[in-house]
Amino acid sequence: MTVGWIQELTELVGIEELLLGFDQRDKLSKDYYWYSPVLEPLLRDKRADAIVIPETEEQVPLVLGFAYRHGIPITTRGSGTGNYGQSVPLEGGIVLDLSRLNIVQEVTDEYARVQAGVRLGALEKLLREQDKELRIYPSTFMKASVGGFVCGGSGGIGSITWGNLWDGNVLEAVVYTMEETPRRLVVSGPDLVAYIHNYGTNGILTELKIPISTKVAWRQTVVQFDDFEAAFRFSHAVAMDDSIRKRLVTPVEWPIPSFFKPIVKHLEPGASACLLETEEGTEQALAAHAAAVGGRIGYVIPSDLYHTTIGLSDFTWNHTTLWALKTDPSLTYLQAGFHPVDFPGQIRQIKAEFGDEVLMHLEFMRSAGVIVPAALPIIRYTTHERLYEIIAFFLSIGVGINDPHTWRLEMGGRGQMDAMLAAKRANDPHSLLNPGKLQIPAVQETIKE
Repeated sequence: MTVGWIQELTELVGIEELLLGFDQRDKLSKDYYWYSPVLEPLLRDKRADAIVIPETEEQVPLVLGFAYRHGIPITTRGSGTGNYGQSVPLEGGIVLDLSRLNIVQEVTDEYARVQAGVRLGALEKLLREQDKELRIYPSTFMKASVGGFVCGGSGGIGSITWGNLWDGNVLEAVVYTMEETPRRLVVSGPDLVAYIHNYGTNGILTELKIPISTKVAWRQTVVQFDDFEAAFRFSHAVAMDDSIRKRLVTPVEWPIPSFFKPIVKHLEPGASACLLETEEGTEQALAAHAAAVGGRIGYVIPSDLYHTTIGLSDFTWNHTTLWALKTDPSLTYLQAGFHPVDFPGQIRQIKAEFGDEVLMHLEFMRSAGVIVPAALPIIRYTTHERLYEIIAFFLSIGVGINDPHTWRLEMGGRGQMDAMLAAKRANDPHSLLNPGKLQIPAVQETIKE
């Protein structure tokens, strides 16, 4: 950033919205990429040349137009709770922190319209005070922003009922293009797939409209088992039982429950477990499913304590990985998708091949209306080569992998690539938005002899 550029940017957004100190730039150029032993050494020294924190939506196109004129990369940031280096600037430039765009603009019985910087935890609290609630949210919801979740996440708590972000959980988005005169696009319907989980590579989202649902009294239950096979069979039966209204179905293999230090005193040593959020009044149905496979109802948090104390969702999805890392920093994880019917055989093959080198953690969810076991298994990391041997084995038995050890969207297997690339070409002609995360393939010309 030259002196002239700094002066011009200050005139556009104000001195309070521009951060240039080393510590400020270093802190706001990081996310949770350190979950990955592959990404951590590659990203630890990456930082922006400047941080801009706009106070209003109107300032966003001013910053984008400035950056376009001077050829400065822009990397968007929400709360920095992503895991793949989504908000890490690979080529310096400006980190555009949207955390101050935090106005809840409209709430109806069907949807909430919010600015991108609204925190999901605050929105959930507001909605529940109005007898409504979010449909889906990540385990990091107390910190994560709506825009960060849509642009960097996929599913989470509630996905067992409502699916992932692509399953109708984004209704509309306001998107700014990276051009000399940025365009303000209002995107809805099928066109949204270009901007879900896009890392801000093809447009800057400043406003979202998301569907919401009616508030439910959620009872949290831990069911415990002598082995993981019983745990996942119980979990699958509950997931498939439409008479049980649910927000969370998470089976984990022992010793993963031993990592959950705040609640470990309530858990049975040596037992695999399923962590559940189900509607108050489903206790007998859960007990029946548990008894069918030798399971036992354990720790229970009644619905009147929901969101008032540490809850079971704090130990699910990628928070499971966080508690594992706090226990043993050499651990890491994968993101996998199992067959909706044949998953028991796939799990048995993995355990036979790797034993405790791979500890199983499943998240039952709906995807395009089908109940599937997604997975975030805990991996005992030794070398890069061994990690990719494990990945190769998963793939060889039909288990899909979304690689969490790359920042490249096309290599991680996340999002709708064709739509994202088309939007990249249309909205970011100089490839200045979060460069390095979504790369446009070179055009190959056919030479006729």
